[in-house]
Amino acid sequence: MESLCKQFDCQECEKFDQCGGCLKRCNRGKCIAADTIKEKGTEGFLQLKEQLIREINDLNIDGLFLNDLNLLSGSYINLEYQLENGKKIKLLNDNDVYLGNQVERKNNERCYGVACSVNHILICEYGCNGDKPEIILYKKREL
Repeated sequence: MESLCKQFDCQECEKFDQCGGCLKRCNRGKCIAADTIKEKGTEGFLQLKEQLIREINDLNIDGLFLNDLNLLSGSYINLEYQLENGKKIKLLNDNDVYLGNQVERKNNERCYGVACSVNHILICEYGCNGDKPEIILYKKREL
């Protein structure tokens, strides 16, 4: 099944049986691509994607540089973070689709993980299979 954004084959997603793809989503979650394309067209989505890449690269986080962002299911990338007080939290919605990427850190066994919605940017660091994730940055975007 082709998706609304034409950049993602929904049937390839492990969660397709649960959501049915963006054309049959039935308000089960938000998709940054589908929502932006409905409001601003495909060109608007591509502009948003480029703007997010610029914003992240402009943060000048050591070892983090993006060339692209991919559509990622929240259920796949929604890691649980332990706060200083011992409580654990998740910052994303499992039912939403985000723009994101993973960047391996040079000379390090950890990776950066990036997840973006229209309103927020999350950058974290984690080990193999999402082990011991740490929040590097969680910020509201200036729109």
